Amino acid sequence: MTTNGLTPTTFEVSNGISGDANKANPLKDGKDVVGPKITLYTNHRCPYAHRAHITLAELGIPFEEVIIDLDTPRPQWYLDINPRGLVPSIKYTVEGVYDEEIITESAIVAQFLADSFPSHLLPGLRDSPRAPLTRARIAFFVDTWNTKVSSFWFGALLAEGEEKEKKVDEWVKAVEKEIEPLLSDAKPFFGGSEEFTFAEVHAAPFVVRWYSLAKYDDLLPPSLIKRLDALPNFSKWARAIHEKESVNNIEWDSGPDAIRKKLASIKAAKK
Repeated sequence: MTTNGLTPTTFEVSNGISGDANKANPLKDGKDVVGPKITLYTNHRCPYAHRAHITLAELGIPFEEVIIDLDTPRPQWYLDINPRGLVPSIKYTVEGVYDEEIITESAIVAQFLADSFPSHLLPGLRDSPRAPLTRARIAFFVDTWNTKVSSFWFGALLAEGEEKEKKVDEWVKAVEKEIEPLLSDAKPFFGGSEEFTFAEVHAAPFVVRWYSLAKYDDLLPPSLIKRLDALPNFSKWARAIHEKESVNNIEWDSGPDAIRKKLASIKAAKK
């Protein structure tokens, strides 16, 4: 599925994962409300957009997909949808409730979908007496991931020579200190869950890319995989993530050349 990004070409996507958008819709309340119509503006190479794909797949919600070319200036029609020109964005319609509302930014898109359809990913606040605590634990994991760990990988990609190994050392130590303890009860997913949670929605797109890029030592040193695999909780969790259908239902791994091109562009701009 590709489009040049000049015109809004759409593709119907059926996730093939169990779920019923009409049945799950909390806005239905016994009335004959049609399930949501969702258009996802995305690029399969983008880990942030990958969060939206995983969320939609786990919820089993069909959607239309528009591929945005991230290697060229954004066309005006997309800037009219998202002035920042980033992915993902969604256009969301529920007949009689929402009319083509635009939601942007990966964390917000995923949160909106998870809140609209309480599920194994994230329980509704009133689902059970434990639901608020479960949500708080997941929120803490997500905050820890975003503020303590996620920024290291790009610094390591940009570094060269011995500095690259130094960045990886800092990175793995952060994972060991901040994330490893939070996965002590993973079975195999966060909080003892046998299914994906909202914690995995945020982290999985990055976990699979870490392991993939470490196959190319000019990008990330192979020592990264060896050191991550030495963390018992993290490595078990990462293996389970790699096997998840919702993570692999798009071709997220475009190979090393696209990353090399992006890094070269960033380095050239700094000179």
